[in-house]
Amino acid sequence: MGRAHEVRAASIAKTAAMKSKLYAKYGVAIYKAAKSGVPDPELNQILKKEIERAKKASVPAAVIQRAVDKAKGGLSGAFAEITYEGFGPNNSMIIVECVTDNVNRTYTDIRTAFNKSGCKLGVSGSVTHMFDFGSVISFEGLSDEETLELLLEGDCDITDVETDEDITTVYAPAGEFQKIKDTLLENNSEMEFLEDEVTYIPKMYVGLEAEEDIKQFNKLLSQLRELDDVQQIYHNVQGIEEMEE
Repeated sequence: MGRAHEVRAASIAKTAAMKSKLYAKYGVAIYKAAKSGVPDPELNQILKKEIERAKKASVPAAVIQRAVDKAKGGLSGAFAEITYEGFGPNNSMIIVECVTDNVNRTYTDIRTAFNKSGCKLGVSGSVTHMFDFGSVISFEGLSDEETLELLLEGDCDITDVETDEDITTVYAPAGEFQKIKDTLLENNSEMEFLEDEVTYIPKMYVGLEAEEDIKQFNKLLSQLRELDDVQQIYHNVQGIEEMEE
């Protein structure tokens, strides 16, 4: 069959492995979203958003349904949600959210990623106190003053509202996420959100100027992204954007 067959077989195997990893990551994300509230996308907006993301990534309906069924308790197997915290170059800070069915494996993988990149894994609470956990919602079509007036009339609790180049961003406590979105959509049902998530927001940022520091930090991010159990990565480094998985 020759070299061509070997190359083709290797390519097929690589594609299958990539699909398997993608399906596993979205499956866990959907499971986590379903467990965070009612396992019904019509009643759970976070779950609805995760299912939409999975569909856009061509994840099969069977994979999506299996994750929802597992959250309902219809399938065996349990996942644990774990957050790891650590430090990178120039006092940079990293938060890594994981969902796993094997805590020992995940801890070993996370620790190895930090060690191999020359960074340090911290203890619980060593980093999260330097971040606010809140809602971030961005859109176009309303100024900061118009947005503030609208949300105050809707009895929403807001931390800050800012506008930059026609994009308005609302910062608010995590519990206000859905209330703010509903208020905005009641005003304009066609509004599209450029960003809408509950996330960790750094209280202060740091910069990495030395080439070695940038290389070291990017190496850590790269290794963490390769881990199946990692769902989200947050950090306080300016100029290095965390990519959506």
